Amino acid sequence: MLPRRHFEPEHDLFRDNFRRWLAEEVIPHQRDWETAGMVPRAIWRRAGELGFLATFVDEAYGGAGCRDYRYDQIVAEELGYANEWGLAMGLHSSLVAPYIDEFGTEAQKQRYLPGVVSGECVLAVAMTEPNTGSDLAGIQTQAVEHADHWLLNGSKTFISNGVHSDLVIVAARTHPTEKRGLSLFLVEKGWAGFEVGRKLEKIGQHSQDTAELFFRDVKVPKDGLLGEAHQGFKLLMRMLAPERLTCAIGAHAAAQAALNLALDYVKERRAFGQRLIDFQNTRFELAAMKTELDVGQVYLDRLVTEYNLGALDAVDAAEAKLWTSELLGRVADRSLQLFGGYGYMAEYPIGRLWASARVARIYAGSSEIMKEIIAKAM
Repeated sequence: MLPRRHFEPEHDLFRDNFRRWLAEEVIPHQRDWETAGMVPRAIWRRAGELGFLATFVDEAYGGAGCRDYRYDQIVAEELGYANEWGLAMGLHSSLVAPYIDEFGTEAQKQRYLPGVVSGECVLAVAMTEPNTGSDLAGIQTQAVEHADHWLLNGSKTFISNGVHSDLVIVAARTHPTEKRGLSLFLVEKGWAGFEVGRKLEKIGQHSQDTAELFFRDVKVPKDGLLGEAHQGFKLLMRMLAPERLTCAIGAHAAAQAALNLALDYVKERRAFGQRLIDFQNTRFELAAMKTELDVGQVYLDRLVTEYNLGALDAVDAAEAKLWTSELLGRVADRSLQLFGGYGYMAEYPIGRLWASARVARIYAGSSEIMKEIIAKAM
């Protein structure tokens, strides 16, 4: 693998600290959290206490002021390497918090960002609905403007951090005739009419608190509007490219974790009088996976550099998300195959990784949507 020259010593120190924390306080509890169906709330506050959440937030709001996406990259990578799917720090810090930072008023930033940094205010974003997935223009949740508030009605599903979240950015239709007439609202847990539904049972990512959300005549104060009214679709489009880059980084890291698990296993497992790694088929499988991963890493690192320069292209981000999520599927499947029957056992990390990885080709825009974006640009 080529040297990754875009990191500085301060990034290496941050990675070492974050990796150590995962090893000591996260990885030992993963199986318990999967059984419980979610990570404990205290782990969010611990992450905030150690300075691992929303590092880009300005010091005026309690953050470190490190406006450098390489820190987000490190968090996404290390969570992937650790096979940790429930602690959705990337969603909180890299996907949702930037909405408040980019489009929020000064009052909104002062109200929410300190809690975002400390882990006291866990974030979620609610776009997907029971009948609307990747087609955001099809959103049916509505918000009607009144004299001193907006009245919000509708439902959302597949919302990550849905149970733990204290603040949800909700996309709702506010213009009755304009197809893309959406607005974004900051909705706090505990408001009358806002109900967290059932935690959804998934085939993987069992410790991620993915839930349904319901809004029945929720009165959102006028200062709960994020950005301008009816401009929500444009805001969502602006933020989808970095979201897909974050997902791509996590998918690539998880694929690397799958390969690492397989490599360790085939060096120890014996069959027909020799180690599995001594079979040509095993070596060829490992070599093919390593090559694809190494090539993908170079592309991702370049996109991180582009993002820091303010030049991340939406099509490039779509290509990264398409490539890495599909690559994760291939690597997870081929790695599990090298484990034989043991790979199908839930007690083995490779099996849990394989099941959790499947949704990477669906969320943040399915592979088919990524292909549409790429094709239209051609």
